[in-house]
Amino acid sequence: MKRLVTVALAALFVFGTIAVGSGVSARTIQVPMRSSVQASSAAHAITVGHKKKKAKKHKKAKVANTANFNSCSVVTQAESASAIGESLTPGVIGNATVEGGLACVFYGPSALTPHTPNVAQADTVRVVVVKGSGALTWYNDYKSKVSPQPITGYGDQAYYDGYASLSVLKGDYYLRIAVAPAGAPPSLSDEEQLATAILPKL
Repeated sequence: MKRLVTVALAALFVFGTIAVGSGVSARTIQVPMRSSVQASSAAHAITVGHKKKKAKKHKKAKVANTANFNSCSVVTQAESASAIGESLTPGVIGNATVEGGLACVFYGPSALTPHTPNVAQADTVRVVVVKGSGALTWYNDYKSKVSPQPITGYGDQAYYDGYASLSVLKGDYYLRIAVAPAGAPPSLSDEEQLATAILPKL
């Protein structure tokens, strides 16, 4: 009887071990499968997160570029000096006199001192660029105050104001250039030369 009980217990032990072993084995097979799915999901989340981060950085860069735009962004000291035919100071930002926005002003050696970029004067090159929805409004506003002479070959439309400057409309940009040599009237041909250098940048 004692022997029979011992055999029975041994059989139960073996059976239990197999059953438990099977369960552990089954669980062991299932765990890697779950881990694979989780790892795949985590990798996907990291990839998506990475893409989103890149997109945000790109968007911020665009905003920064737009915020840093001004009239001196589109014209160089060398281009202005070439147009007026003499050496000039680096561009200085001042308030535009007849249109919205800011002027970029370059001074020649005979320009009055102290330099006041908010006021138009001789021996200077003034470049104003108005960008955005107000460009057409300012272009037409100044046009209504002068005797405009239509000029072809520049932007979408252009005119000379008859005595001081060339105005050009290109898309949502209004460009106005005044090249005023010392001891001489403003030069339309010099302004056209400078417009040719600036317009491809707009």
